[in-house]
Amino acid sequence: MTLILKQIFKLFKLLNSDKGVNQIAAGVALGVVLGLSPLLSLQALFVLVCLFFFRVQLGSALIAAFFAKIIVYLFDPLFHAVGSVILEVNFMTPVYTYLYNQPLLPLTRFYNSIVMGAGVVSLLAAPFIYFISKWLIERYRESVVERFQDTKAWNWWKATSFYSWYNRYDKLFG
Repeated sequence: MTLILKQIFKLFKLLNSDKGVNQIAAGVALGVVLGLSPLLSLQALFVLVCLFFFRVQLGSALIAAFFAKIIVYLFDPLFHAVGSVILEVNFMTPVYTYLYNQPLLPLTRFYNSIVMGAGVVSLLAAPFIYFISKWLIERYRESVVERFQDTKAWNWWKATSFYSWYNRYDKLFG
């Protein structure tokens, strides 16, 4: 529970600060890739390693993965069509046979048309998701945060005990 709260607080802090746009956008892009890959697969493990190895905002990645997992089933027909086209290429059959006979590569489940399609679509969409989320975060900071901090509601929020608890938590564990 503490890890989740810490990631949510970090995400709100980064969304409302002047830095971290690249980390949040990279987290969203990797989170979507993680959300579109099967949970127990090598590609999901690889994305998790990337999340922990590189400087990426983990909270945004987990939130993006959560929402991607929710809507992934809506795009299964698209993923099946893309994966079928890729897997049914005749000259690639020996390559797929070789990859399937390797010790760890079948754990990626590349032979499943939906998994193959989702993997290809998520890898192709990741750069676009990165730039779109970066643009959206910058617009959010310019329009929402600057205007909201000048309101009476923000001054009221800063006077609450929850906000002071949040500041204490942020200073201790931040």
